[in-house]
Amino acid sequence: MISAYIDRLEGDLAVLLLGDEMKKVNFPVCFLPADVGEGDYLKLDISYDKEATEQAEQEALDLLKE
Repeated sequence: MISAYIDRLEGDLAVLLLGDEMKKVNFPVCFLPADVGEGDYLKLDISYDKEATEQAEQEALDLLKE
């Protein structure tokens, strides 16, 4: 789980400060919960989607065979 602080909103982007090191990243506002704003904290959970990756690899291989 990654802690993120919403530093500010700039149009369609939110400037998030991630983790203890407060690494700055731009993130689309449309993916944020509707009830959050500047000064709020978020919890981000990023996980690997093995099934989607394998499906995309298979689709690419199928295209190469055609």
